[in-house]
Amino acid sequence: MVLGATLGTALFLVIGLMAFWLLTFLMGFALPFWVTLGAMQMLRPKRLTEEEAES
Repeated sequence: MVLGATLGTALFLVIGLMAFWLLTFLMGFALPFWVTLGAMQMLRPKRLTEEEAES
């Protein structure tokens, strides 16, 4: 009886900690990296070859 409660608590903590560290990674690294790449893409000068192909 006590063993089942202990394993359940341990499983709950393991899953909770994995979710916590995954969210910490996403909010601390992946999201800022994605936003930075998007901003660099928006600020990059447009290619001149697109205008040359139209004329």
